[in-house]
Amino acid sequence: MLAERYPFYLANRPEKPNTDLEVTDKFTGEVATRVAMASPADIDRAIAAAVEAERPMRELPAWRRQQVLEHCVTRFRERAEELALALCIEAGKPIRDARGEVTRLIETFKIAAEEATRIDGEVPTLAIGQRTQAYRGFTRQVPVGACSFISPFNFPLNLAAHKIAPAIAAGCPFVLKPASRTPIGALVIAEVLAETDLPAGAFSVLPCHRDGADLFTTDPRLKLLSFTGSPDVGWELKTRAGKKKVVLELGGNAACIIDADQRDRLDSVIDRLVFGAYYQSGQSCISVQRILAHRSLYEALRERLVAAVAALKSGNPRDEDTFIGPVIDSGEAERIAGWIEEATQGGARILTGGERDGAMLQATLLDNVPRDARLYREEVFGPVAMIEPFDDFDSALHEVNDSRYGLQAGVFTDSLAHAMKAWDELDVGGVIVGDVPSWRVDNMPYGGVKDSGLGREGVRYAIRDMTETRLLVVRDKS
Repeated sequence: MLAERYPFYLANRPEKPNTDLEVTDKFTGEVATRVAMASPADIDRAIAAAVEAERPMRELPAWRRQQVLEHCVTRFRERAEELALALCIEAGKPIRDARGEVTRLIETFKIAAEEATRIDGEVPTLAIGQRTQAYRGFTRQVPVGACSFISPFNFPLNLAAHKIAPAIAAGCPFVLKPASRTPIGALVIAEVLAETDLPAGAFSVLPCHRDGADLFTTDPRLKLLSFTGSPDVGWELKTRAGKKKVVLELGGNAACIIDADQRDRLDSVIDRLVFGAYYQSGQSCISVQRILAHRSLYEALRERLVAAVAALKSGNPRDEDTFIGPVIDSGEAERIAGWIEEATQGGARILTGGERDGAMLQATLLDNVPRDARLYREEVFGPVAMIEPFDDFDSALHEVNDSRYGLQAGVFTDSLAHAMKAWDELDVGGVIVGDVPSWRVDNMPYGGVKDSGLGREGVRYAIRDMTETRLLVVRDKS
């Protein structure tokens, strides 16, 4: 169970000046725990401490950073069920999905521990002509300094981990603002970090009101801002971030193409589509939202997919057989239901689902969704998908690209030519062949183009952003 109250962590130490933030059980709506909220003055102190920690963190040997990360791996394994239950309560995440996120949290820190000792430089050849033949070049990667992180509600553990673990591996102190609706996961990470001997000021985890969080973006003492959340907020933060580096992992309305040659494996394709569209109630940036099926198998796919979606069990996320839990709050469920209603008024047909009860929304599948409907153009971020036919592969690629988003796309095909063409033509950050766009492993480069973001996550790629290249040139005296 959750603790009755949680502190925030400022400069590695817990502080509990108040219990102003109520964290609700997303299924029952009842207050589950209370969390200390940081004031602007607290945030200012944390940033100052992070700046003071820049040199100690930079000088911390790689093997010691690795030990910190390995300690976290051990402790997360010991507390795995506690972490999963916390996710189940604060995020409404079905317990099976919650355990999966804890597994990914552990993997992310494990990868970071391995990468901490692989932050290597290069020996560039400078003798490119007679003028430079007496010069040798060497590079190394140095930490950028104090970093600012803002993490979202949908993966409270692992998306915070994708900022925290690379920062420790790189030697960057940080301040992190977890989502106010789901702060517990990040605070538990901080509790574990506080067990280590990281330099004072190396980390702060500070739940706070949005209006008090402006320093996370605007303070010039911070050298990098990494934000995961909605596109509108992310791009607005970038305009106010000043000279610091900015990494944005934003939204999407991911599409998945089912090619004509998949008729004999529709059952496995449907299994993956159901997972990709409806796991953790569709609250994922790479949730399958648009399904494009070749016309030759469209009717068979649609009929079997409707049956599979209708069979999904909704209910209490603590039940082992629950697949669909609540979305994050009733306001979001009402928004999604409104988008469904708007689409049906424009001619869309609900094939299954569509009903709402508070924060619970049935797994929903539609067809004939108008191209100008928000359900088609924007990110639903809920248990909703739509299906449509296509006649040739090129037209399917065009439909995938007809979006302001470009995070990931999935392509089920046995054609190497089609797979390579999708990789060449799709304007997305990643193309997943033989699976849904919702697939991710935590060491791969992950991020989008267009309104889906800027830069890449994935531990090694995040470390690149959190370090800068420093050059040494040596002239031979001979």
